[in-house]
Amino acid sequence: MPVIAIGLLTLGGCANSDIYSGNVYTGDQAKRAQSVSYGTITSLRPVQIQAQDEGSGVLGGLGGAVVGGLLGSQIGGGSGRAIATAAGAIGGSVAGKSIADNVDQIDAYEIEVRRDAGDSLIVVQKADTAFSVGQRVRLVGYGANLSVAPY
Repeated sequence: MPVIAIGLLTLGGCANSDIYSGNVYTGDQAKRAQSVSYGTITSLRPVQIQAQDEGSGVLGGLGGAVVGGLLGSQIGGGSGRAIATAAGAIGGSVAGKSIADNVDQIDAYEIEVRRDAGDSLIVVQKADTAFSVGQRVRLVGYGANLSVAPY
């Protein structure tokens, strides 16, 4: 049973973080014309993206409750054991959800770009490409769906 709970906790951290990358395109973006504009990075700030995988926190909480309950059931006897089991399950659930939520955070940049057209915008994307203030970049995409790429 602890092996199952540990497996659930492990799976809880499997949110697909590549969707936040400027280097990964979705199937809908492939073979579709996208606009491009150019600009210069004026500000760069490290941030975290909390992955949108809602199920991972639930799985982490359930896995933590199972592990906590099993550990709590090893303590005491009679009604003391029941109380320890319940307390272990509650504590494990809280800890498991917290662990899963922290695992699902992705290092990212908040990138402010002054476009050649004169306006500025901010794009947040996964920090898998080295950027620096003053660097020339391309903004690729359409509408509110833009990514920043080196120029």
